Amino acid sequence: MSALTEKLLNSNLKTLTPYESARRLFSGGTDWLNANESPFCNDIEVALTDYNRYPDCQPKGLINAYANYAQVQADKVLATRGADEGIELLIRTFCEYQRDSILICPPTYGMYKISAQTCGINTVEVPLNADFSLDVAAITAVENVNIVFLCSPNNPTGTLLNEEDVVQVLTHFSNKALVVLDEAYIEFSTQQNWAAMLDKFPNLVVLRTLSKAFALAGLRCGFTLANPDIIQSLLKTIAPYPVSAPVAQIAQRALSDEGITLMRQQVAYLTAEQNRVREALSGHAGVNLKGGNAANFILFQYTYRTQLMQHLVDNGMLIRDQSKQVGLADCLRMTIGSRSQNDRFLSLLDQYLNDTGDVA
Repeated sequence: MSALTEKLLNSNLKTLTPYESARRLFSGGTDWLNANESPFCNDIEVALTDYNRYPDCQPKGLINAYANYAQVQADKVLATRGADEGIELLIRTFCEYQRDSILICPPTYGMYKISAQTCGINTVEVPLNADFSLDVAAITAVENVNIVFLCSPNNPTGTLLNEEDVVQVLTHFSNKALVVLDEAYIEFSTQQNWAAMLDKFPNLVVLRTLSKAFALAGLRCGFTLANPDIIQSLLKTIAPYPVSAPVAQIAQRALSDEGITLMRQQVAYLTAEQNRVREALSGHAGVNLKGGNAANFILFQYTYRTQLMQHLVDNGMLIRDQSKQVGLADCLRMTIGSRSQNDRFLSLLDQYLNDTGDVA
């Protein structure tokens, strides 16, 4: 680092380790089962008109389309560059530099903490219980936090939070903090829908994305759902043109009746594949399934995870090591891909176990 950079760099960034996204960790490989992406690449058409003009900050057609899909009023919807921008906007809007704090419950999505760090905001960590449920007593014992981030279905555990536990947290913080429910994987589970509770809980915020079930990770389009006063506050800090015209076009098409039908068909395919792979993994010696099945990935524990990971990488198969997270010692996460990708993963696993003699 040059002397000038060292001198000018924001102090809270000097010790920050950037979020290790799947692409930062591995850029090669032939089978990418490490980023919870969809294996489907659907046909996309874009009308090449009016690109000489700036887009609307919040394209009306897109906002109305997502409001209709989520069954909320349009004034409760904010379109963002992925759900990640929603996380950062919430922190920038409702927390003050080097004064305020957020609360997270690891193991969970890493960008809550990274976004807080980049904004100079403290992070309070209350780990999940051993069964990946909320430690409600410990959460509600924490004072002076502005935002509580909860993820359900949770990444990387694939588990749903207990509704009564979430209600307790929402109620406790009703006049103290925002409670954010990250529903990036909501389409893979029909058991919960916190967007339907916005009227009941004024401090509730819901994060959504088109990256997972809608197979549009490369589009970078997400949504923040909240009561209008929160949305209007976020509009004070969002960039002037957060949603490009092509993104708005493609996203709106994905949210059409035909697009939603296609998404649900693909979710059904991935759900069936997950069940098949989970059953296969359960029969392997030394492989212990962890967490739940409410998302598009499988979390499992294997003592010799480093050696297994290297074997997979050497063969172009990329999954994700989650062992650095609280309570996930020796845990790996595998995204559900196409049937052929899943079969190749299972074949490589069998090959490794046979070569090492670690078989039933």
